[in-house]
Amino acid sequence: MHEMPLIYVGGIPIDLSAVLMLVVSCVIVFVLAMLAVRNLSVENPSKLQNFMEWVVEFVQGVISSAMDLKKGRPYISLGLTLILFIFVSNLLGLPFSFITEAHEPVTIFGHVIEATKHLAHGDHAEILWWKSPTADINITAGLALIVFILMNFLGIKNNGKHYFKHFIEPFPIFLPLNIIENLAKPVALAIRLFANIFAGEVLITVILKLSVVSIPFLAIWQGFSIFVGALQAYIFTILTMVYIAQYTIHEEEAH
Repeated sequence: MHEMPLIYVGGIPIDLSAVLMLVVSCVIVFVLAMLAVRNLSVENPSKLQNFMEWVVEFVQGVISSAMDLKKGRPYISLGLTLILFIFVSNLLGLPFSFITEAHEPVTIFGHVIEATKHLAHGDHAEILWWKSPTADINITAGLALIVFILMNFLGIKNNGKHYFKHFIEPFPIFLPLNIIENLAKPVALAIRLFANIFAGEVLITVILKLSVVSIPFLAIWQGFSIFVGALQAYIFTILTMVYIAQYTIHEEEAH
């Protein structure tokens, strides 16, 4: 069983592999965006520029399916960031995994990795450093929490009294249920994304244990995992836009 490189800083557990992969995902998305807009051309656009234009149009379509595009235009950058970051994060664990063996306590930044603290003579721990960030429930929960805070903030800011009114609709007795529904949205977002990506990486690990026989199965599953990664990025993004639309547009505006 692979262990995470977990250290404690001030009593707070920090997964170094999650931090590393978050940085890698951010760098990849940032570089991709920078290269796409580096030499913009109307007459002779590059393939990367065409790809990024397609992604922007796709995100606009996602937003327009949830709300009027005029009202949703401020959220294009949010949708673009979410879909690119999540898609890249979903795929990082597919090509390979980087695992090191520790036979004695390992210290990083002055802190001992938890899985290596109590290694006895002859024992070893396998430390997993490379994985998809979204295969970590803490990462997906963080993304979902950001969406939760954002949708409620925008609801209060843009929808005023209608935001609070919807909690007692259609009748005041529904207040507890509406509050639970509100709290359940980020939970569903986090678990859906985490479960799909984590399950995919676990299955890849199982397939790899089949040795040479695993090659065709691994190729097929990795191809399918790319589709799943894209689908989960789409689902997370469109649900974010749907939730924002629900909280910022009341019935009078919708009609």
